[in-house]
Order: sequence, then structure tokens, then C-alpha cells
Amino acid sequence: MPVVSSWEPFTPPAGRRRRELLGWLTYARVVAPPVPAVDPHESEQVPVLTVPGFLAGDWSMIPLARQLRRAGHATFGSGLVLNCGCTEMLVDLLERRLEEVADESGRPVALVGQSRGGTLARMLAVRRPDLVAGLITLASPLLHQLPTTRSLIAQVDLIARLNVCAWPWVLSADCLTGGCAERTSALLTSPWPASLPFVSVYSREDAVVDWRACLDPAAEQVEVRSTHNGMGTDPVVHYVVAGTLAKLRPVSRPPA
Repeated sequence: MPVVSSWEPFTPPAGRRRRELLGWLTYARVVAPPVPAVDPHESEQVPVLTVPGFLAGDWSMIPLARQLRRAGHATFGSGLVLNCGCTEMLVDLLERRLEEVADESGRPVALVGQSRGGTLARMLAVRRPDLVAGLITLASPLLHQLPTTRSLIAQVDLIARLNVCAWPWVLSADCLTGGCAERTSALLTSPWPASLPFVSVYSREDAVVDWRACLDPAAEQVEVRSTHNGMGTDPVVHYVVAGTLAKLRPVSRPPA
């Protein structure tokens, strides 16, 4: 694992930046014939809760969820219209959503999160391992919350500065350098629950997140050649996610 003394903002090569713009175009695949929902009580596959990345919503996970339903998984959205809120608030919201999905499914749920969604999902899994069957993160910063480009850090800082009303649905300065940042960073680096499956998918071609920050030592690390923005639509990534989930044995939820 690479040793990083500090996470400094970086500027990716122009070619990689262009590829990231093209990565957004792959989300045209959102517009496609729907795949019928899978009843979690009739499926032998583990149910899946997907969590979108920063400034994206559940719509961005539709292509992946569609493929997982084809493989027999019951899939559930996070309920996030736009992932840009206070980190602590989002973890709380996702915990309630996880409880709902686990109750509906009657068993623990696999979490699949893209970018910041995977960061939040790791925090959630540490907090509620009793409800989680496994975690897969896609290009997610796991060793630091902001190991990203100078331009994205500037955007995040602008959003935080504009949040003068302390709206919980928009991240604030407290989420970046205050108490929220300290508490969520401690949660992010908490020891991983023993025997809970954890896979981190990353790409050295990533021009948004420093790929080294994806290398959580608690995770099985799988390298692909996707862009950051294209992770949710990349066929190879879909194959990796589906293959990982297929190894998870559906477990009945223990009685309360």
C-alpha cells in the first residue's frame, strides 16, 4: 500500500479530465427499459442498498441497480435526491433507510456506494454491522474525506461558505474542518467489523479522487480502468460488483 504523508489537492492531466467529462455521458444509459423489481423474500440473492456520489442522486445508480436486478438482487435506493448535505446528517438518514430496507427484506443488506456514497456507506457499516451483509465501494475516498482535485475542493469550499444558514441539507464549514469533520473522520477510520466482506474498487485513471485514498487496508482492493464519473455505468465494474455480491450468502436477520 502506498504511504501518503498528507493528502494534498492535485491537478490531473488534461487527458484524464477530458475522460471524466466523457464519463458523465455514459449516464445516458439511465434512459433504458426498466427491469422489474425483485421481491427480497423470493430471491436467494442478498438485497442491495445503493448510495450515490457527491452532487448526484439515486438516478445515478440506476444502470448498476438494473444489472443487479437482472442477477436476482432486490435493489433499494438511498432516498438521496442530491448527495451534498452535512456528513453526520447523511449518515443518520442512511441508517434509518438501512433499517427500513433490512426490516422489509428480513435480513442484512449489502451496501454499494459510489465516491462519497461509499465513504458514507463505510461509516454506516461500522455503525450498524448487524444490518450489513457486506460493503462495496466504487472510487470512494476511504482514508481521507477530501483527497481530491483543487477544482473540486474549491467547489466544496464555496458550497460551505454559502451555507450561512447552517442548512443540514447542504454541507457547511463544520463538515470540512469542525466537529462534524472530526467525528465523521473518526468513524471513517474506525476498525472494520471482523469477517464482514468489504471490497474497494478503484482506478489509477481516476481524475477526481486520489486513487491511493481508496486503498483501505481492511478492504479487498480491486483495480479497474474506469473513470471516476463512469464507475456506475462501466460494464467491468458491474461485473465486479455482481461477482462480489454473488459470493455473499443471504443470511436471515437474527430475532430482535
